[in-house]
Amino acid sequence: MSWLDEVMRIMPSHAGAGDTVDWDVIEASWGTRFPDDYKEFTAEYGGGAVDDYLELLTPEIYVSPGGESSYSGMQQESANAEDVWGTSRPEAAEVPRLITWGVDSSADILCWLATDGDPNKWPVLVWGRGDAQWTQYSCGMLEFLCRLFRAEFEECPLSDLSLWGTASPRFLHWAEEQRLRKAGIDPWTGESDPFAGMFGD
Repeated sequence: MSWLDEVMRIMPSHAGAGDTVDWDVIEASWGTRFPDDYKEFTAEYGGGAVDDYLELLTPEIYVSPGGESSYSGMQQESANAEDVWGTSRPEAAEVPRLITWGVDSSADILCWLATDGDPNKWPVLVWGRGDAQWTQYSCGMLEFLCRLFRAEFEECPLSDLSLWGTASPRFLHWAEEQRLRKAGIDPWTGESDPFAGMFGD
C-alpha cells in the first residue's frame, strides 16, 4: 500500500477535491521539481484544511523578487520559514532552501528542507511555535501525515494535539469550504452559520 493509499484510508477525500496543476510551469518558475507524493496528494486532495486546523498548500507560479504577486500562499509561507530560520539560528552561515507545504492554527510551519537534488529525498522540517525550535523528520509529506494521524512519532510534531492519533481526520478543499460558508453552513459542524455573509465571505 502506498502512502497516498494510507492517507486516503485514514482521511478520505471528497467529491470536487483535487487541483489540476501545470507542473512544468510551476517547477520552471520555482527552479526545482516537487516531490512525487506531494503531486499525488495535490491531484487527489488539492489545497484545503484538515479539521479546521492544518492548512495544506498548493503552489502558485513563483514570482521573482521585485515582481508583483497576488498570492500569499506557498511562496509567502516559504519566505516566512526562511525568515524564521534566519532569526532562530543566527549562528548559521546561510539559510537553506525551505519550501512550505503546510501551516496550522498554532503558527507551526511545515516545510521541506529542499537542498537535495532529488526532491523525493527532501525531509520534512517543522518549526514548532510552542517550543520555538526546528525538528527534522526523515520522511516525505504523506508519510509524515500518516504518522501524525497514527501517533507514530516519539511525540506530537505540532504544537496542538488535535490531529495527534486522530482516527478520522476530515479534509475540506478550500473551494468546498467557501461554498458551504456562502450557503450559510458552518463547513466544520454542518450547522447553520449565524455569521454567514457578515464578513464578506
